[in-house]
Amino acid sequence: MNSYFPSILNDAIGPVMRGASSSHVAAAYRIGKLGRDYMGGELTKVLIEYDPSGSLEPTHDSQGSDMGLFTGLMGWDITDDRMVNAIKHLEADGIDVEIAITDYGAIHPNTYKLTLTNDHESCCILAISIGGGIIEVIAIDDLKLSMYGDYSETLIWSDAPDLKDYLQELKEFDAVLAHKGIQGQVLQVKGQSFISRDMLPENIDVKAIKTLAPILPIGSSAKTDLPFTISEEMVAYNRDKNLSLWQLALKYESTRGNITEEEVFEKMREIVQILDKSITAGIKGTQYMDRIYPAQAPAFKEKMSGNSFLNMGLYNDAILAVTALMDVKSSMGVIVAAPTAGSCGTLPGTCLGVANALNMSEDQKVKAMLSAGIIGVFIARMATFSAELGGCQAETGSGSGMAAAGLVTLMDGTFEQCVSAASIALQNTFGLICDPVANRVEAPCLGKNVMMAGNALSAANMALAGFDHLIPLDEVIIAMHKVGQALPCELRCTGKGGLAMTPTAQAIERALKEQQTS
Repeated sequence: MNSYFPSILNDAIGPVMRGASSSHVAAAYRIGKLGRDYMGGELTKVLIEYDPSGSLEPTHDSQGSDMGLFTGLMGWDITDDRMVNAIKHLEADGIDVEIAITDYGAIHPNTYKLTLTNDHESCCILAISIGGGIIEVIAIDDLKLSMYGDYSETLIWSDAPDLKDYLQELKEFDAVLAHKGIQGQVLQVKGQSFISRDMLPENIDVKAIKTLAPILPIGSSAKTDLPFTISEEMVAYNRDKNLSLWQLALKYESTRGNITEEEVFEKMREIVQILDKSITAGIKGTQYMDRIYPAQAPAFKEKMSGNSFLNMGLYNDAILAVTALMDVKSSMGVIVAAPTAGSCGTLPGTCLGVANALNMSEDQKVKAMLSAGIIGVFIARMATFSAELGGCQAETGSGSGMAAAGLVTLMDGTFEQCVSAASIALQNTFGLICDPVANRVEAPCLGKNVMMAGNALSAANMALAGFDHLIPLDEVIIAMHKVGQALPCELRCTGKGGLAMTPTAQAIERALKEQQTS
């Protein structure tokens, strides 16, 4: 399991972003933003290195890793519409940018090596993308450390022997970690605020202090006692409470983020409003040159009102909303990675598409997304949202399991039915590969998002009808993760297998490259 405790609003439903892939754009953006902080916003040179054995080497350009890094280094918001041209703005500011493919022995398929230089110093940051936009900085120069961006982080270079003990006595900070580097001792302090020089004893020799601001919307705190961290614990916790799944989600997230349940509910409402706006924009039609598919949702909407179309009831409403969100993603519009950008249609499109078709209230939509979110927390805790680690089952598959729980919530199903629906849906996704055509998150991604919407609808009805899911949710998640890890790397979002290697896909990729250079 991850040492990091996932958050609904950090990991499962978010971030709000632009771009094709959360593992690429959002993760890279966050790494770039932390790098900018470390360098105090001053840059003269940027070197980005990708390992040839990793997943980013063939996809860093087409899926937006470079664009995300550049946007974070500029200090812009991740929804800034200048994102596509961020490199031009860096270069206009006199910053030299180099991208290299270097065999540096990356231990994770989504490894970023970023060397930043200014007139005063240089640093090398090694970070990994875990999935859904979540990252971990694993080294800065010679220091091996762990940084998720969920704390205010202070790095203090000092050889003072008693400084760690002194800092640990400051109750407002959660952790003080000591690292040994070439320049001596470095103390890493995690908290809700930074440490400044005037907070330290005057007789302490301090060589340098660096501060890095949180990059996640919900912070962490070691002082919180989570009510549960896996679904088995949640079931036990709820045995004498009889709470709905969405209510349990509120309790988890409010404790996890040290905020009120009302704040959690309203933050999810904001996300629902963004999603509804994006669905409306997608149905209206999107324009963008650098894409494989033209806008698909308007044509589907038109067909829905005709007679030459299969009448599949609410499934058609879900397909429309799923397609609309995927269209918006492919046109660099604002979406919510729920749980990832590549699967941004499955969960919200299914739940909100059905809710809108049934004229349900905004509060009902929020409750459905909260229920989906807590299922996502368990997946993030015990498995992954990264297609580079688990194939498409980790993305659209996870989204489908989350959506199934959300749909049961919309239909006022029980807590037990929500968990059952998630288990059934996830069981149906094992072995789903990730093989994007031309390294774009469009084909067969759109079809898989739509297919997983149907899976969620079926699983929700099965659970509501009393079907036995048989295998407990936690066991399903663990088994799903093992299956994903067993997939060949060629079938895990590398563009080196499946449909991506067909002659037609190769021709599409060449045509897109020619279009970019023309």
